Amino acid sequence: MKKTTEYLAQVVQELSQTVQLISDAEAEKLVNQILESKKIFVAGAGRSGLMGKSFVMRMMHMGIDAYVVGETVTANLEKGDLLIVGSGSGETKTLVAIAEKAKSLGGTVAAITISPESTIGALADMIVTLPGVTKDQSTGDYKTIQPMGSLFEQTMLLFYDSVILRFMEKKGLDSTKMYGKHANLE
Repeated sequence: MKKTTEYLAQVVQELSQTVQLISDAEAEKLVNQILESKKIFVAGAGRSGLMGKSFVMRMMHMGIDAYVVGETVTANLEKGDLLIVGSGSGETKTLVAIAEKAKSLGGTVAAITISPESTIGALADMIVTLPGVTKDQSTGDYKTIQPMGSLFEQTMLLFYDSVILRFMEKKGLDSTKMYGKHANLE
Protein backbone atom coordinates (compact mmCIF):
# COMPACT_ATOMS: atom_id res chain seq x y z
CA MET A 1 0.00 0.00 0.00
CA LYS A 2 1.38 3.41 -1.02
CA LYS A 3 1.18 6.60 0.96
CA THR A 4 -0.49 9.63 -0.60
CA THR A 5 2.86 11.44 -0.65
CA GLU A 6 4.39 8.55 -2.64
CA TYR A 7 1.68 9.00 -5.26
CA LEU A 8 2.37 12.73 -5.24
CA ALA A 9 6.08 12.08 -5.87
CA GLN A 10 5.15 9.84 -8.79
CA VAL A 11 2.79 12.47 -10.25
CA VAL A 12 5.50 15.15 -9.97
CA GLN A 13 7.96 12.79 -11.69
CA GLU A 14 5.48 12.24 -14.54
CA LEU A 15 5.02 15.99 -14.91
CA SER A 16 8.77 16.64 -14.95
CA GLN A 17 9.08 14.22 -17.87
CA THR A 18 6.47 16.07 -19.94
CA VAL A 19 8.56 19.26 -20.23
CA GLN A 20 11.02 18.01 -22.86
CA LEU A 21 8.12 16.81 -25.02
CA ILE A 22 6.65 20.30 -25.54
CA SER A 23 7.89 22.38 -28.47
CA ASP A 24 9.29 25.72 -27.36
CA ALA A 25 8.72 27.07 -30.88
CA GLU A 26 5.00 26.23 -30.63
CA ALA A 27 4.82 27.82 -27.18
CA GLU A 28 6.58 30.99 -28.35
CA LYS A 29 4.19 31.28 -31.30
CA LEU A 30 1.28 31.18 -28.84
CA VAL A 31 2.85 33.83 -26.58
CA ASN A 32 3.43 36.12 -29.57
CA GLN A 33 -0.15 35.60 -30.78
CA ILE A 34 -1.47 36.56 -27.34
CA LEU A 35 0.65 39.74 -27.50
CA GLU A 36 -0.70 40.60 -30.98
CA SER A 37 -4.39 39.82 -30.36
CA LYS A 38 -7.00 42.34 -29.23
CA LYS A 39 -9.02 39.95 -27.09
CA ILE A 40 -8.28 36.41 -25.91
CA PHE A 41 -10.94 33.72 -25.47
CA VAL A 42 -10.27 30.37 -23.81
CA ALA A 43 -12.49 27.30 -24.19
CA GLY A 44 -12.30 23.84 -22.70
CA ALA A 45 -14.65 21.22 -21.31
CA GLY A 46 -14.53 19.63 -17.88
CA ARG A 47 -11.20 19.80 -16.07
CA SER A 48 -9.49 21.19 -19.18
CA GLY A 49 -11.99 24.04 -19.00
CA LEU A 50 -11.09 24.67 -15.35
CA MET A 51 -7.42 24.93 -16.30
CA GLY A 52 -8.44 27.41 -18.99
CA LYS A 53 -10.36 29.49 -16.43
CA SER A 54 -7.25 29.75 -14.27
CA PHE A 55 -5.30 30.91 -17.36
CA VAL A 56 -7.88 33.61 -18.13
CA MET A 57 -7.70 34.78 -14.51
CA ARG A 58 -3.92 35.26 -14.75
CA MET A 59 -4.22 37.02 -18.11
CA MET A 60 -6.73 39.39 -16.51
CA HIS A 61 -4.20 40.04 -13.72
CA MET A 62 -1.75 41.12 -16.44
CA GLY A 63 -4.22 43.52 -18.00
CA ILE A 64 -5.02 41.31 -21.00
CA ASP A 65 -8.59 41.49 -22.29
CA ALA A 66 -9.33 37.78 -21.72
CA TYR A 67 -12.55 35.78 -21.44
CA VAL A 68 -13.81 32.28 -20.70
CA VAL A 69 -16.10 31.10 -23.50
CA GLY A 70 -19.61 30.47 -22.17
CA GLU A 71 -19.49 32.80 -19.17
CA THR A 72 -22.19 35.47 -18.90
CA VAL A 73 -19.65 38.33 -19.06
CA THR A 74 -17.84 37.09 -22.18
CA ALA A 75 -17.39 39.68 -24.93
CA ASN A 76 -18.03 38.99 -28.61
CA LEU A 77 -15.21 37.51 -30.69
CA GLU A 78 -14.14 39.64 -33.65
CA LYS A 79 -11.48 39.63 -36.34
CA GLY A 80 -8.06 40.00 -34.72
CA ASP A 81 -9.07 38.06 -31.60
CA LEU A 82 -7.60 34.74 -30.44
CA LEU A 83 -9.47 31.63 -29.32
CA ILE A 84 -7.42 29.10 -27.36
CA VAL A 85 -9.07 25.68 -27.21
CA GLY A 86 -7.80 23.15 -24.67
CA SER A 87 -8.88 19.62 -25.60
CA GLY A 88 -6.96 16.40 -25.12
CA SER A 89 -8.77 14.51 -27.87
CA GLY A 90 -9.44 17.54 -30.04
CA GLU A 91 -12.82 16.01 -30.84
CA THR A 92 -15.17 17.42 -28.17
CA LYS A 93 -18.23 18.39 -30.24
CA THR A 94 -19.04 21.63 -28.42
CA LEU A 95 -15.41 22.78 -28.72
CA VAL A 96 -15.31 21.88 -32.43
CA ALA A 97 -18.40 24.08 -32.96
CA ILE A 98 -16.82 26.94 -30.98
CA ALA A 99 -13.60 26.71 -33.04
CA GLU A 100 -15.58 26.67 -36.30
CA LYS A 101 -17.57 29.74 -35.20
CA ALA A 102 -14.39 31.62 -34.22
CA LYS A 103 -12.85 30.89 -37.64
CA SER A 104 -16.03 32.07 -39.42
CA LEU A 105 -15.82 35.36 -37.47
CA GLY A 106 -12.21 35.93 -38.55
CA GLY A 107 -10.60 34.86 -35.29
CA THR A 108 -7.33 33.00 -34.89
CA VAL A 109 -7.60 29.56 -33.29
CA ALA A 110 -4.92 27.92 -31.15
CA ALA A 111 -5.31 24.29 -30.08
CA ILE A 112 -3.72 22.95 -26.90
CA THR A 113 -4.05 19.21 -27.39
CA ILE A 114 -2.61 15.71 -27.27
CA SER A 115 -3.99 15.13 -30.78
CA PRO A 116 -2.74 17.63 -33.39
CA GLU A 117 -4.31 15.54 -36.18
CA SER A 118 -7.79 15.91 -34.60
CA THR A 119 -10.74 17.93 -35.91
CA ILE A 120 -9.82 20.91 -33.69
CA GLY A 121 -6.17 20.51 -34.69
CA ALA A 122 -7.19 20.72 -38.37
CA LEU A 123 -9.19 23.91 -37.69
CA ALA A 124 -6.41 25.55 -35.69
CA ASP A 125 -4.01 28.19 -37.00
CA MET A 126 -1.47 27.05 -34.41
CA ILE A 127 -1.12 23.97 -32.24
CA VAL A 128 0.75 23.32 -29.02
CA THR A 129 0.98 19.58 -28.54
CA LEU A 130 1.09 18.50 -24.90
CA PRO A 131 1.95 14.99 -23.77
CA GLY A 132 -0.56 12.87 -21.92
CA VAL A 133 -3.39 10.51 -22.63
CA THR A 134 -7.02 11.28 -23.39
CA LYS A 135 -9.63 10.58 -20.74
CA ASP A 136 -10.42 7.15 -22.19
CA GLN A 137 -6.64 6.61 -22.45
CA SER A 138 -7.04 5.51 -26.09
CA THR A 139 -5.00 8.41 -27.52
CA GLY A 140 -1.51 9.43 -26.45
CA ASP A 141 1.72 7.51 -26.24
CA TYR A 142 2.45 8.45 -22.67
CA LYS A 143 2.21 6.07 -19.72
CA THR A 144 0.70 7.40 -16.52
CA ILE A 145 -0.46 6.02 -13.19
CA GLN A 146 -3.16 8.69 -13.13
CA PRO A 147 -6.79 8.24 -14.12
CA MET A 148 -8.35 9.57 -17.28
CA GLY A 149 -6.83 12.82 -18.59
CA SER A 150 -5.23 13.99 -15.33
CA LEU A 151 -1.67 14.17 -16.68
CA PHE A 152 -2.77 16.24 -19.69
CA GLU A 153 -4.84 18.58 -17.52
CA GLN A 154 -2.01 19.10 -15.03
CA THR A 155 0.50 19.66 -17.83
CA MET A 156 -1.91 22.18 -19.37
CA LEU A 157 -2.19 24.13 -16.11
CA LEU A 158 1.59 24.29 -15.70
CA PHE A 159 2.04 25.14 -19.40
CA TYR A 160 -0.48 28.00 -19.10
CA ASP A 161 1.36 29.29 -16.00
CA SER A 162 4.63 29.12 -17.96
CA VAL A 163 3.06 31.11 -20.82
CA ILE A 164 2.17 33.73 -18.20
CA LEU A 165 5.80 33.86 -17.01
CA ARG A 166 7.05 34.28 -20.60
CA PHE A 167 4.47 37.02 -21.21
CA MET A 168 5.55 38.79 -18.00
CA GLU A 169 9.17 38.66 -19.16
CA LYS A 170 8.31 40.11 -22.57
CA LYS A 171 6.15 42.89 -21.07
CA GLY A 172 8.42 43.70 -18.12
CA LEU A 173 5.77 42.78 -15.55
CA ASP A 174 6.33 41.46 -12.07
CA SER A 175 4.06 40.03 -9.41
CA THR A 176 3.75 43.36 -7.60
CA LYS A 177 2.38 45.11 -10.72
CA MET A 178 -0.04 42.24 -11.32
CA TYR A 179 -1.34 42.22 -7.72
CA GLY A 180 -3.05 45.57 -8.33
CA LYS A 181 -5.50 43.76 -10.62
CA HIS A 182 -6.22 41.00 -8.10
CA ALA A 183 -9.82 40.80 -6.82
CA ASN A 184 -10.24 43.01 -3.78
CA LEU A 185 -13.85 42.35 -2.76
CA GLU A 186 -13.02 39.20 -0.81
